[in-house]
Parts: sequence; structure tokens; C-alpha cells
Amino acid sequence: MIELQNISVRYQGRNQEVLAVDDVSLSIGKGDIYGIVGASGAGKSSLLRTINLLERPSAGHVLVGGQNITALSGSALRNQRQRIGMIFQHFNLMHTSTVYENAAFALRVAGKTEDEIRARVPEVLELVGLTDKAEAFPSQLSGGQKQRVGIARAIANRPAILLCDEPTSALDLETSTSILELLGEINQRLGITIVLISHEMAVIKKICSRVAVMESGKVVEEGDVFDIFATPAHPFTQQLVDHTLNLELPPRLTKDLHGTLLKIIFLGDRAETPVLSEAAQRFGISVNILHGKIEYINNRALGLLVALLQGNVSEQHTGNLPATLQERMAQAVDYIRLNTAQVEVLHG
Repeated sequence: MIELQNISVRYQGRNQEVLAVDDVSLSIGKGDIYGIVGASGAGKSSLLRTINLLERPSAGHVLVGGQNITALSGSALRNQRQRIGMIFQHFNLMHTSTVYENAAFALRVAGKTEDEIRARVPEVLELVGLTDKAEAFPSQLSGGQKQRVGIARAIANRPAILLCDEPTSALDLETSTSILELLGEINQRLGITIVLISHEMAVIKKICSRVAVMESGKVVEEGDVFDIFATPAHPFTQQLVDHTLNLELPPRLTKDLHGTLLKIIFLGDRAETPVLSEAAQRFGISVNILHGKIEYINNRALGLLVALLQGNVSEQHTGNLPATLQERMAQAVDYIRLNTAQVEVLHG
């Protein structure tokens, strides 16, 4: 659906040239919800804007539906942009126009007749849940409602692609969730390919099927969202995932530890099996879970635990267990490692 081939974007600064996007290639499938994540200044907005040529790349090619659109201009470019809707972080609404007129704006620009506009605008307002706000002005709306107007305007022309530039960063957590759910519904009902950029991995985890991680203008990691969360390879991606999962322990729990402290990742069905209970019984140890959660990403389970292993069996009850606590602990760690996706020894 969308092919970005060796895209670079350069800006001429006051004293030097800035390379905002550095030789990026991506392939985005039809009907995907594709995320691009990175810190401020990573180049993700510049890359997103090349898809509709609001930012013309300094090098490389943009292909949409197999057509190289990079060199389009004039009416050919305007026609192409009608197939690509866009929503913005700060809504970009016309404040002196009603919700109805804001939603109708893209249709008028596209040359639709008044009959076509009267038929289409109520459809999109119903889809975004704003039928009762048609005559309201943006100043009378909440932030979430303003973003819904932006979405209605963006999809009014029945685009094949919807570009989302930080669509939830100006919203509170509850409202952000409702907007992401709406985008997911639009993707499912209308089959629109969505490309969404964010600086938050939590947003990507909520809605996207694939993700590209950008740092300093480059894509440092790309793949299935579940795989990126489960086994991030690049240090920057690991940092983003760790911040999102938030498994850091308070200092009082890690002071003067006695035992072996593990960070454990479970994937898929194994996230729901009692591996730690089995290890405790087999090797005569106690397991104290200090932190943990199970996330469901694209309906696949990702379990994360921080657990402290300690000795728990007196010598007269060890039976066939290894003779020393050190041996039992080592074998318990090996057993957990064998039956989970990843084990990191944090202490001990």
C-alpha cells in the first residue's frame, strides 16, 4: 500500500544543514495500523508528512498503491491528497465555523456538490459520535470532541489512508483511549490504512499492529508490535519499552536482598502457566513476586514478573533435592529460563 524507499529529509538551518530523516525505507500494508515512535526531534513527523508530500523528501521515493507520487505537483498532487486524510495533534479546526462546516470543509475543497455534502457530513458525524454537536462551535467542545471533528473532516472524502500526527498527546488518558478506540473502529469498518506517530509506546501498544522505532532520523528497529515489546533489540527501544512497562522497584525492596532476584518474561500461553509454583515445589525454594503484570497486545499475552527466589526447605525435608541451597537456586533459575521466554538475573 505504502512504500517509503530510502527517504531523506534535509532542512537548511541558520548555521548548518539538518538531516531530519536519514535514508529510511518502510513498507506499510493495506489495512494496517502502523505506528512510528520516537522522542521529540527523531524525525517521525517529517517522515509522516512525506506520505502526502506536505514534506517533499530531499531524496528517495514515496509509492502509494504502486504509484510513485514523489514528483507529483499541481492538480495531480491535489487529487492524490484527497485519497490521504490527516489529523493533527492540536486539531487545526476553523474556530468561527460549526462542527458541520468543519467536517464539510474537505468536501468543498474537493469540489463536492451541496447535495453530496448534505448526504456525507451527517454520516461522518454519526461515525465519530457527534451528531448532536453539528451546530456547535469548537469553543463549545472538549478536547476529545475537537479531535473527533478533526477525524470526521479527515475521513469525509473516503480516503484510503489516514495519517495521524500525535493524535492523543493533547488529551487526558481516558479521552486518549476513546480516540484510539475510534481509530481502531474506523480501520475495521472502513478498511482505511492508518499511519500513526507518537512518542509514547503505550499508544502504539494500544492500537498498532506494526511499529518502526526512530532515533536521530533513522529507523533503529521495526516489526510486529508484540515482538518489539517482548524482545526489543535496540537499546533505545529497550528504554522505551521499559519506561512503558514500568517494572522499576522502590529502593526499599532492593536494599539488603537475600536471594536471587529475577526479571522474567513469559510469552503466549506460557504467560498463563504456573512455572514459578512448579519451580518452588521442584527445588525447595520460596518465590516472592515483587512486581508483575500480564499485558495483552494484539490478543497475545505478554507476562512480566520481578521475583525473589529464596531458600525454603530445611535439610531433613530436601529428599532428592540438590544438597545445597546454591545448587537448588541455580537449578531453579535454569528451570525457569527453560520454561519462559527470557530471564534476567538482577541480583544474586
